[in-house]
Amino acid sequence: MKENVLDVLMYLFEHCVDSGSDFMPDIDAMRDHLGYAGFQHGDIDKAFNWLEGLYEARENTVHPATNTSNHSTRIFTHQECERLDTECRGFLLFLEQSGILDPVSRELVVDRAMALEGHHIDLDHLKWVILMVLFNQPGQEAAYAWMEDLLYEDVVENIH
Repeated sequence: MKENVLDVLMYLFEHCVDSGSDFMPDIDAMRDHLGYAGFQHGDIDKAFNWLEGLYEARENTVHPATNTSNHSTRIFTHQECERLDTECRGFLLFLEQSGILDPVSRELVVDRAMALEGHHIDLDHLKWVILMVLFNQPGQEAAYAWMEDLLYEDVVENIH
């Protein structure tokens, strides 16, 4: 089930971003379009709920003062460790240490990854979640571009 919802999200993301339109232009029209594209109505509803959760989490996030340094270590819960394997958690740490993710965006990524249905989230799916979170974060254009290059570079390498 997770893959179906994520497939809907990826389809929305690719088509809305690539077309240069707003990410969520006309929800009713997008729902109809997704239905015609072959997605199940339940999965479409779950995908829009996931996006709504992203927007709500972004709006309700308290951003730390910019002059404070964060030398803390994120400890993942047992449930997060079950869903995000060592490779995923290591990738999140790498992105944070590289300055691609800050603690706020990392938490949004973890929150949205955990909001997907299913048991395990693999690294490729996590990369899509990261891309969607960065796209929806103001001021994260450079991080988004870096992540987009990384994601599409992996896709091209898999094709060859």
